[in-house]
Amino acid sequence: MLSKISSLFLGVFLSISLSVFAQKKKDIDLETVTEKNLKSGIAILNDLISIPNDSNIPEQLWPNLEWCERNFGRRGWKTQRLETAGFPLMLAEMSVPKATKTVLFYFHVDGQPVNAKQWDQEDPFGPVLKQRNSAGKWETIPMSRLDNGFDPEWRIFARSASDDKGPLAMFLTAWDALKAEGKSPNFNVKVILDFEEEIGSPHLGPAVNMHKEKLAADMMLIMDGPRHISNEPTLTFGARGIAEITLTVYGPRNDQHSGHYGNYAPNPAFRLSQLLSSMKDDAGRVVIPGFYDGISLTEEEKRILAAVPHDEETVKKSLGIGSTDKVGATYQESLQYPSLNIRGLYSGGVGKEARTIVPSTALAEIDVRLVPESDPERLFALIKKHIQQQGYHILDQDPTDEERQKYSKLVKWQGTISYKAFRTPFDSAPGKMLNNAYIRAFGKEPIKNRISGGSLPIAPFVDALQIPAVTVVTVNSDNNQHGPNENIRLGNYKEGIKTALAILTEELK
Repeated sequence: MLSKISSLFLGVFLSISLSVFAQKKKDIDLETVTEKNLKSGIAILNDLISIPNDSNIPEQLWPNLEWCERNFGRRGWKTQRLETAGFPLMLAEMSVPKATKTVLFYFHVDGQPVNAKQWDQEDPFGPVLKQRNSAGKWETIPMSRLDNGFDPEWRIFARSASDDKGPLAMFLTAWDALKAEGKSPNFNVKVILDFEEEIGSPHLGPAVNMHKEKLAADMMLIMDGPRHISNEPTLTFGARGIAEITLTVYGPRNDQHSGHYGNYAPNPAFRLSQLLSSMKDDAGRVVIPGFYDGISLTEEEKRILAAVPHDEETVKKSLGIGSTDKVGATYQESLQYPSLNIRGLYSGGVGKEARTIVPSTALAEIDVRLVPESDPERLFALIKKHIQQQGYHILDQDPTDEERQKYSKLVKWQGTISYKAFRTPFDSAPGKMLNNAYIRAFGKEPIKNRISGGSLPIAPFVDALQIPAVTVVTVNSDNNQHGPNENIRLGNYKEGIKTALAILTEELK
């Protein structure tokens, strides 16, 4: 009898032990493995951001594409170029035996233009390691300092360090770490690389439809964008779309002497200023009838928005402003509405280029951020109607002499819709998977943004592939994205590797 009890106890003990062992074997220590691969990950980052990548210069993009093909290829991924009407996309695939699900990751590899004179380093594409000194200024330190230590507050400065080569380097580092541990995801992985994102991904929509069978997946994860201003782990469940308008208002055929014609020839700069100011009230709200139609936040939605941490006074101080526009009752609410933004004005000259003239033209560049409820074609029609109500005849090209004589107010309209908005529920399949991965990585749930203020070209994938999408944001919010001295905080880079590793080791059922 004792022997039977002993055997039963031994069997239970072995069963529990094997179960614990299997669990330990299944999981990896995310922090330890990340730490072990951090140095090689920084080398990957520095190698990638050393390649110029202005998407306005296709000759710069080819070396980036070749780098990606080479680096995915040597890791055993299958790669192919997907043709578009512009620069090709690149698709990398990794099939996992017995996997029944597929996750599609999105990154863009191109960057914004640079003006080297505005950077505090010799070459914006020469990565520089910096630390903040006692006066609060960034000073260069040798990259070799990383051989002997790591300070999460150190930063690497270079174009695209954060947007979006940093996240791609995080992903590759996480993949290397995973394979070094003898692990593999339980899902197939596809990676799509966009080389025209910074110019609005103008050819992406048709290309996704053309190649949708190759891109087929169960969900899409976008690794791009900054964390919440608190720098806590963050997920974003949507992004506003973007459309662009260029308005050109006409005055005299040529610039005229302001003394001779200043009280006679209409000044297009004044006219354009009056036209633009007629579109908004003093609180920053668009007054064009119907502009905000279709958007009504429920109490539950307001509760979700209120759950995102926000310190109003800190943000205003950071931006250097004393008041805010009143489109929404809070910052998060303001992101749920379409925006109408003047991003640039031009007429005549200023400073050393100023002349005493009545200029011949005045030009405004406008961007419209879109939300899922706002159809861009409808917004364009509303804006055009408003312009016409201000007495303007709208043209699609420069006016002829006959048109100049016939119409007292002329404006040329050039409008493009880059991509629409998307939004995914928090309790979607990727939402649940990512929430579990973040808890494993950081011991707590992430901050969850309903939609981001910025735009991503993801709606074409969501529409064509009929899949949910969530943005995995990793970089520091003060990264100077798109501007001089773009950077990535090393603490964020390390946690980004850890995030990618947690996602790749999360079971998808």
